Amino acid sequence: MRAWSELFRVSALFSVPGDALAGAAAVGRGPGRGTAFAVGASLCLYEAGMALNDWADREEDAVDRPHRPIPSGRVSPAAALGAAGVLTAAGLALAARAGRPALAVATGLAATVWAYDLRLKHTKAGPAAMAAARSLDLLLGATATAATARGGGDNVAAPAGSVRDALPAALVLGTHTYGVTAVSRHEAQGGSTAVPLAVLATTAALGTAVLTAGRAGRTETPGEHGAARTQGPRSHRPTRPHHLTPADLLLTAFTGAYLRTAGPPLLHAALNPSPPLTQRAVGGGIRAMIPLQAALAARNGAPGSGLAVMALVPLARSLARKVSPT
Repeated sequence: MRAWSELFRVSALFSVPGDALAGAAAVGRGPGRGTAFAVGASLCLYEAGMALNDWADREEDAVDRPHRPIPSGRVSPAAALGAAGVLTAAGLALAARAGRPALAVATGLAATVWAYDLRLKHTKAGPAAMAAARSLDLLLGATATAATARGGGDNVAAPAGSVRDALPAALVLGTHTYGVTAVSRHEAQGGSTAVPLAVLATTAALGTAVLTAGRAGRTETPGEHGAARTQGPRSHRPTRPHHLTPADLLLTAFTGAYLRTAGPPLLHAALNPSPPLTQRAVGGGIRAMIPLQAALAARNGAPGSGLAVMALVPLARSLARKVSPT
């Protein structure tokens, strides 16, 4: 169990469910049956990628990370490859339950994961491929939620939008993932100062963009006698800025948690680009996806989903002390 937990990097698994919840919020829907299928599919495809990653890197790990499950002999290469195949099939099957559009997105996500692990990881296209995978994961949640809600009357949190409305959130999450992946390329040998600094600046820019866009999207409609009314980003009513609301405070808290989680480890890695500090920066970047997902959900009018995502933070932190997320 210990060996398979390390192979699957189970402490990083908590960064996955928030993709689907943020995607559901982006299309103006509350979590429903389709969201649950998307979460299940995402978890399976994520773990498939982890197993495939170690299978593809088994020779490199024998030199740089001999303690990993495959080079240490605790998990056989055939078992890891078989697990990747079974989990991929399970993920696609779960996505199919949410409809053909969700299956199409999940198929693209699975293809991206396999292409990254088998060919693109050590090329210049590696970070972009990983960013595309995370963006597709959020779009899977949006697609699955929208499709099943139209057909089955799932809970509606707000006037529904199209999957295109999830593209800005997917771009934010993909940009963060690109930075984390770029830093991870130096985690075995260290030695890069410029990359952590650049990613630190990108992190600050993403936090600012999420915070300002979220506040700009919530305005007060004139004529409502001072009663603030939440409006989605698609509203075309004449509006004026409103006072801070509990949703604004949650968005600020989630964004602050994102910056606190990702920022300091990146700064430390830039000041001392040793392998341990670089690995810590990668781990911080992975955990920072959780508050970022919460902020994206809150920005799109789903503070409840944001709180549910943030509840995963202490679990991820606790398990990361036992099983490294990198």
